[in-house]
Amino acid sequence: MDNREGSGAAAQVDAGKGSGSSSPDSDDEGGASGPSEMEFLRNLFCQTLGLGSEKPEKVLDELTLDGVSRFLLSEKCKKVVCMVGAGISTAAGIPDFRSPGTGLYANLQQYNLPSPQAIFEISYFKQHPEPFFALARELYPGQFKPTVCHYFIRLLKEKGLLLRCYTQNIDTLERVAGLDQEDLVEAHGTFFTSHCVSSSCQKSYSLDWMKEKIFSSLIPKCEKCQSVVKPDIVFFGESLPSRFFSLTQSDFRNVDLLIIMGTSLQVQPFASLVSRVPTNTPRLLINKEKTGESEPLMALMGFGCGMDFDSEKAYRDVAWLGDCDEGCLALAELLGWKDELEKLVREEHAAIDAKSSQAVGDGASASGAPAKEAKQSLSAKKKSPPGGKEN
Repeated sequence: MDNREGSGAAAQVDAGKGSGSSSPDSDDEGGASGPSEMEFLRNLFCQTLGLGSEKPEKVLDELTLDGVSRFLLSEKCKKVVCMVGAGISTAAGIPDFRSPGTGLYANLQQYNLPSPQAIFEISYFKQHPEPFFALARELYPGQFKPTVCHYFIRLLKEKGLLLRCYTQNIDTLERVAGLDQEDLVEAHGTFFTSHCVSSSCQKSYSLDWMKEKIFSSLIPKCEKCQSVVKPDIVFFGESLPSRFFSLTQSDFRNVDLLIIMGTSLQVQPFASLVSRVPTNTPRLLINKEKTGESEPLMALMGFGCGMDFDSEKAYRDVAWLGDCDEGCLALAELLGWKDELEKLVREEHAAIDAKSSQAVGDGASASGAPAKEAKQSLSAKKKSPPGGKEN
């Protein structure tokens, strides 16, 4: 599986945000834009056309991962923003429900969906919630472990470098890895909270409440008005969280280093964030392939606002191509953090396994089945951690 938005079931949600959720006339986006949007465009034109501004300062001593690591360890780098997509979660084993070769696909066939993306269209969901909740049972948070990438971001936080993590994923693995709500902007929503879909009610519900309903094969209904209750992930036809628009303005003005991982940067408005950082802010892409680059024609006309890895004018963008986990390990090694990162992954995965074993043991004991057999069954199902190494 590759490190792009097209990988995994979370990626289907990512792909489902581009049209309905980024409408320029949505209340959230409109309220957060205004003068700052005009200022951004004005500065962009000045920078690309060379009007009234000096040539951007080159802050990396070389456009390589080594150069990025040295900058990261310097006094100049105090605030890091991460932008991540479905590619950082594929190593966790999250399946792609759109693939005909998977059980997920077969399970959804019975619902005769008009298209795969219909499962994430709010209008379809309100009329036919069954397919979504059938999928949710297979992908529900708590069944997968965070990857090396997730824990690398956690290390950035622990070292006081993480300003914010912007994620397109809905799998909550950033939270499981130890990031708090304040550390995150979940651009496409999250399973962590849920709300009644009735506009006159909107009663909120917890992750545990929703989990109980889903795994009882029940359609979650509001206890107050009996309308359907939906996890707070962004469907087609819904606006992105207001937090996304409010924090991008301050975060991307003050960032010293932007790290982009596991995303194709094709979904707006998320993809446009790479252009909001100051002109001298380095940008590191860790991905299977280069992405986010300016279109050649637009760049020739002086309007290229994407990343530039290869031209003679390149001065701040670095691409590390390959598996996201391997890229994070390579960067961690250059930073002198590799042993610390690997230890963190081992300990956190062991804690998750222990908690899962305890839960299975308690459940088996309650049902009269031997707890030992239940734990052996769980052990047989465990997956190897990222990179195929033993925990």
